[in-house]
Amino acid sequence: MIRVLVADDQVLIRAGVAALLRAAPDVEVVAEASDGEEAVRLAAEHRPDVILMDIRMPGVSGITATERILRAAHGADGPAPRVVVLTTFDLDEYVYAALRAGASGFLLKDTPPQRLLTAIATVAGGDMLFAPSVTRRLVEAYAQRAAEPAPEAADGPQTLQALTARELEVLRHTAKGLSNPEIAARLVISEATVKTHLNRTMAKLGLCSRAQAVVLAYETGLVTPGMGRL
Repeated sequence: MIRVLVADDQVLIRAGVAALLRAAPDVEVVAEASDGEEAVRLAAEHRPDVILMDIRMPGVSGITATERILRAAHGADGPAPRVVVLTTFDLDEYVYAALRAGASGFLLKDTPPQRLLTAIATVAGGDMLFAPSVTRRLVEAYAQRAAEPAPEAADGPQTLQALTARELEVLRHTAKGLSNPEIAARLVISEATVKTHLNRTMAKLGLCSRAQAVVLAYETGLVTPGMGRL
């Protein structure tokens, strides 16, 4: 049974999504939140497996709520919840910021019901909602539009000093949009070894998702827009 928290300030959307999920045999809606502040509180109280998080909410936004929830879960027992952000527009700064905060992916609000249920099962199983190349294209598209580097970017090189040469190599290929099997073939190592390096990288850098690792690689200059998959 996948335990889900639904957070959306629009009551009709929130109620509709919750009703759809309650009709699914393998999903339990443990709580509904009307804003980001309530989402943070209910996430700590119910420890859901997956959170469907609206990005734009009054007061505490879905982005800030995601950051707070994942930060709190980082040192807690058990796995952190997987956050899926709900948005009206796909390639914009809100989605970029959500991935940067540690979200496992995003869904458009007009997503068909079956796609929503599949997405919940996908992230609950530990996967992203989209191919690594999609994450790269989204991050690169926003990075090309950004006029100023993110505040954290200045400290990026020191942050990456914690990584070994092979971990940096795996992170670089991940940020370029290669999948684990592609990275394994490129570096002539096993796919399990790629996963190990990426998991260690994320643990050292305090990251919650593969998408977050891609964002950090761009912000620190490890990968720059236009580098492609070479």
